[in-house]
Amino acid sequence: MSRKYFGTDGIRGHVGQFPITPDFMLKLGWAAGMAFRKQGKCRILIGKDTRISGYMFESALEAGLLAAGADVLLLGPMPTPAIAYLTRTFLADAGIVISASHNPHHDNGIKFFSGKGTKLSDEVELMIEELLDQPMTVVDSAQLGKVSRINDAAGRYIEFCKSTTPISTDFAGLKVVVDCAHGATYKVAPSVFRELGAQVSVMAAQPNGLNINEDCGSTHMASLQAAVVEQQADLGIAFDGDGDRVLMVDHTGAVVDGDELIYLIARDLHTRGRLNGGVVGTLMSNLGLELALQELSIPFVRAKVGDRYVMSELQANGWTLGGENSGHIVCSHYTTTGDAIVSALQVLMALQRGGQSLAEARQGMRKCPQVLINVRYSGGDVDPVNHPAVTEASARVTEQMAGRGRVLLRKSGTEPLVRVMVEGDDEMMVRGYAEELAKVVNEVCA
Repeated sequence: MSRKYFGTDGIRGHVGQFPITPDFMLKLGWAAGMAFRKQGKCRILIGKDTRISGYMFESALEAGLLAAGADVLLLGPMPTPAIAYLTRTFLADAGIVISASHNPHHDNGIKFFSGKGTKLSDEVELMIEELLDQPMTVVDSAQLGKVSRINDAAGRYIEFCKSTTPISTDFAGLKVVVDCAHGATYKVAPSVFRELGAQVSVMAAQPNGLNINEDCGSTHMASLQAAVVEQQADLGIAFDGDGDRVLMVDHTGAVVDGDELIYLIARDLHTRGRLNGGVVGTLMSNLGLELALQELSIPFVRAKVGDRYVMSELQANGWTLGGENSGHIVCSHYTTTGDAIVSALQVLMALQRGGQSLAEARQGMRKCPQVLINVRYSGGDVDPVNHPAVTEASARVTEQMAGRGRVLLRKSGTEPLVRVMVEGDDEMMVRGYAEELAKVVNEVCA
């Protein structure tokens, strides 16, 4: 069955526009409560990021859950992976995250975690969708749910993050700048790195409900780059609004993306004989990552874009490391979802063990030039990606590159765009081919 409300990463949209409205959230809370009650006892955690609409949606979800007879535990502002972790440790039936991740404050969304801290099964999502189309009821007043707040949630998560490093870990002498994107990591991230001995300079950690991800965090790196150079720090760490993505900046001010961070973690685990199998990337992962892992004899496979597909591929192969160039990295020997703080700690430990700076360590992987051109289309009956003229042009370009690059054409999951990506070992060649393909796509879409 196709989903009416759920996308690949929950439900997301513009605040005030259906379905991101208080009345829908009330019904969603009720539907979730009813769905999980069918599976026995029902206790559900709710956490959120720092955007202003989180208060409104938290209250609406809470009311709906209580009406269904579910008990609710409130976490307040917490990173998405913290909610997955706490859902497991409190033996809750589900966790709810109110967040639109790296989007601006005017967007918001809902993500669910199962009691195991993983994405919901198709069966449960479809059950919730079916309930959303039914009339809302209220259980007998004696059966209504109760609400409590977990006051030590931040401390619990900080200790969990630290537990992913050896007990002897000491980052004394390491100077880092941490950009919290005015988001959910603003309290916990600085504490984690400080408690492990690092000298921490913090930026973008004064959330006001409206400034989340605004010219800061992993989607806007310029301020962090300038701060690292100005403060002569060893490196910078940038999170996104809900704390499931991380990018870094080396001491020269250069951005180190998710592909490079995955490579550093993989190389360290491989060197120590701790890498279980290979690495999962996505269709957008840079060819340079694949080649660098190949040199280390580390298997590499590509999943569709989206953390759900990365996790699925990891589980299918029995592997533990995967992620996206956006900085969404899964270290599943520690966590059940992408965790920016835990991933950053793995990189810092890899650097410390290797006795290298971030700038030195990243030299082991040479990124291939990659050009991405977005072509807008109106929708309708035409499928630009599979149009004969486009597939013919794509095959021609692939043949001309003769194994020195690759082509990827895909439709955006959130906008009416065709993403035309070409990468290879020669930047001028790559750009020329990308423009050539984009022109063909544009003609088909016109």
